[in-house]
Amino acid sequence: MAKTYSDLLQEVKSQIRTVPLEEVKRRFDAREGYTLVDVREKDETRLGFIPGAVFLPRGFLELQVESRLPDKDARIIVYCAGGTRSALAAKTMQDLGYQHVESAMPGFTRWKDMAYPVDKPADLTAAQLERYSRHILLPEVGEKGQEKLLKSRVLLLGAGGLGSPAALYLAAAGVGTIGVIDADVVDTSNLQRQILHGASTVGEPKVESGRKRMLDLNPDVKVIPFQERLTSENIDRIFDQGWDVIVDGLDNFPTRYLVNDASIWKNIPVVHGSIFRFDGQVTTFKPKVGPCYRCLYPEPPPAHLAPSCSEAGVLGILPGVVGTIQATEAIKILLGAGEPLIGRLLMYESLQMKFRTLKLRKDPSCPVCGDHPSITSYIDYEGFCAA
Repeated sequence: MAKTYSDLLQEVKSQIRTVPLEEVKRRFDAREGYTLVDVREKDETRLGFIPGAVFLPRGFLELQVESRLPDKDARIIVYCAGGTRSALAAKTMQDLGYQHVESAMPGFTRWKDMAYPVDKPADLTAAQLERYSRHILLPEVGEKGQEKLLKSRVLLLGAGGLGSPAALYLAAAGVGTIGVIDADVVDTSNLQRQILHGASTVGEPKVESGRKRMLDLNPDVKVIPFQERLTSENIDRIFDQGWDVIVDGLDNFPTRYLVNDASIWKNIPVVHGSIFRFDGQVTTFKPKVGPCYRCLYPEPPPAHLAPSCSEAGVLGILPGVVGTIQATEAIKILLGAGEPLIGRLLMYESLQMKFRTLKLRKDPSCPVCGDHPSITSYIDYEGFCAA
């Protein structure tokens, strides 16, 4: 005789372990290390969810569970709205080899009625949910992470070779506010590598050309242009605007030292990038955590050993690679995900297609971030580099 749905459900419930909501709440409060798995559909989670839950809709469970929850010895509690789908999900997980899985009984509807802790999803519009859908699918980002990006503020130093790919990818990622400082105008010679600009914007200020391109790519983004050269006189005004991360695409040493000193005093992380002919490098300077630019370069090299791109040339694709890595570092810092390049220098050799990583150490005698700093205010950076 064929089974009915009721028969099947009763059989499933007899083969799994269930746990009452009161016990789930006790374990939740005691932080006993259980992984909560929400198997409801996406539209249901808009009404709220148990804080910290992993979203795994029942319809995708078999496809995604082993990649999302690789530890089959983990202690897992599955829940849905009322307890039926979670029971079926728990049975499936048991069949897949999960050793310690339980189904919450009843489900989230009762949890919410009992005024137990409930978290709300990020306040994203339907258009934003569609635009950032590939981000939202990543557990390391999700809706909360995307909301964090939309509320973040990143300052780009330069809208040139490094700033161009960084600007485009940060805007595409949905970083809510992007400041861009650059005093130059777009020149035809820039177009070989500065992909933020085009032939139609030659002669325009780079900050305006870049602003239009970023807004065309993503109207969610607010772009703040600073058409000026960064100096000791204006750096406080610009840096004191609540930036979460600074992306440094500068090409001159005096301003790099200025940025380093100001970022340490203002406690703003800096993602530093530089390029030369066929090679590039990236590192992240985080005040009070790792070394700073002065730890790496106590003094600038002689001018003849560090010619500019206009003097030595540069492979047009090179800043695309380095600037994209800088954007990746900035996103990781904003999300609090992964391991930024703090205390590490990533070196890229394009002709050999090689990446190398060097360890960097904080210099206890550094004049700015060391144990006994001797530089506590802005100095004559042009004179320092010339000397």
